[in-house]
Amino acid sequence: MRPGHGQEHGRQFGGGGYDPLTDPLPSGEHAAPRPRASDIAAGQEEQPPPATPYTEPLSGDPVDWYDREGYRQDWYGQGAAGEPEPDSYRLPSDGPVTRQQGRHRSEQPAARTAVFDSPVPDSPVPVPPVPVPPVPDTPAAEAMAPVTEASGQARPPTVLVPDDETVALRTSDTRRAAEAPPGPGRAERRRAAKGKGRRRAAPEAAKTPAEPAKPLSRVEARRAAKAAKDSPAVIASRAIGELFITFGVLMLLFVTYQLWWTNVLAGQQADKAANRIQDDWANGRKPDAFEPGQGFAIMYIPKLDVVVPIAEGIDKHGVLDRGMVGHYSEGKLKTAMPQDKQGNFAVAGHRNTHGEPFRYINRLEPGDPIVVETQDTYYTYEMASILPQTPPSNVSVIGPVPPGSGFTRPGRYITLTTCTPEFTSTFRMIVWGKMVEERPRSKGKPDALVG
Repeated sequence: MRPGHGQEHGRQFGGGGYDPLTDPLPSGEHAAPRPRASDIAAGQEEQPPPATPYTEPLSGDPVDWYDREGYRQDWYGQGAAGEPEPDSYRLPSDGPVTRQQGRHRSEQPAARTAVFDSPVPDSPVPVPPVPVPPVPDTPAAEAMAPVTEASGQARPPTVLVPDDETVALRTSDTRRAAEAPPGPGRAERRRAAKGKGRRRAAPEAAKTPAEPAKPLSRVEARRAAKAAKDSPAVIASRAIGELFITFGVLMLLFVTYQLWWTNVLAGQQADKAANRIQDDWANGRKPDAFEPGQGFAIMYIPKLDVVVPIAEGIDKHGVLDRGMVGHYSEGKLKTAMPQDKQGNFAVAGHRNTHGEPFRYINRLEPGDPIVVETQDTYYTYEMASILPQTPPSNVSVIGPVPPGSGFTRPGRYITLTTCTPEFTSTFRMIVWGKMVEERPRSKGKPDALVG
C-alpha cells in the first residue's frame, strides 16, 4: 500500500485519523498522494512542475535513458508549455493502442494512468490521453537529431525501444549465427566439386581410436608366438617358389646370352680372324699346312650379305663358336681344298647363335654365287641344289660325288652344312654348289663381288 492511502481511505469512509499500520509517517509529513481519476475529473489536477531547461551532459555525468519532457507530457497530458495535445496523439476509446498509432508504446495498457488501488467510481471517469509519437520516416541521422519545441527548449531525440519479443528473436538469431560453424571456402568448394563421384575417405573424427591391447599371459604369449611361426609346408612352398623364380631369372639371362651376346662376341672374334688372314696374305706367308683352328680363306655369299673367315677343322669351341666356318679336314670326314682339281670342298657353320653365318642358306636358289677367296685366287661357285633335312649320321653328303646333289660324276664342288630346325641340332641342312670360275687375285675381284 502506497503512503497516504490509509489517511485518504479514512477520510472517505469515516475515519478521521491516520492509520499507524498503514501510514507510518507522522501527521503532516505524509507523502503527497498520487492523483486519482476522481480528482482529475473534479478539476483537482495538480500543476506540473516547472520545466527544467535541457543541458548537454558532460563527459562524466550519467545520461538518462528516458525522455524527461516526453515523460511529463505522457503523464500530465499536456505539452511543455501547456498547449493541448494534437488529436493524433490521443488513444482511441474502443481499444488498445496499435502499432500504427505508437510502435514503442503499444505494449502498455490503455488506462494505465487511471488504475489505482482505490475503488473505481460508478460515474465514468475521463482518462487523460496518452500521447503516442509518430513513427519517424526520416533517416536515422535525422531521427537522432535534437528537436526544438515551440517553447524554445531543446530535448534529446526519442529513441525507439524494441519490445521484448523482438529483442529475444534478434538475440537468438545473433547467438545462432555466432555459434554456427563457418561455411566452406572457395578452395574447399572446388575440391568438393572435383571429388564428386569418388569414394570419400572416412573423416578422422569418425575413426574410433584403437583400444590399447591387454597384456597377454605367459601361456597366451607362447600360443601367439607359435601361431606366428610358419608351418613346414609354408616354408617349403616358399623355398620352392624362390627356386622357381631364381631358375626363371637364370633362364632369361641364359636365353639373352645365347641369342644376343654370343653373336656379339662371335662377330668380334670373326673380324679379328679375317684381319689376321689378310695380314698374312699381305706379308706373303705361305704355310705348307694349316693347323686346326687356323684361318686360311674368306667366304662371300652376296645374296645373304655374308662375309666369314674359313678355318681348318670343325671344332665347336675352337672354330664354330668363334663365328667362323670350319673345313672338314680330319679322318674319314676329310674333304678337298678349293685349289684341288677334283673333289668336294665341304664346310660347316652355325645357323643360330655364335655369329650364325649359315642362318639363311635355305633362301639360296640355283645360280646364286658363292665365292671363296684364298691368298692367290678367287673361286666362284653357283648354288646347284639343296637338301632341307637329313640325319647327322649321313656323312655321304660331303663325299666326292654326293648322292642327292644332282652330280653324276667327279668334279669341283662345294658343300655347306648346318643344323635344322632353327635353335636345334636334330637334323642337318645341306646346300651344294659347282665351281664356275677360278680367278687370280692379281686380276681383281670377280663379277659376283663387284656387282
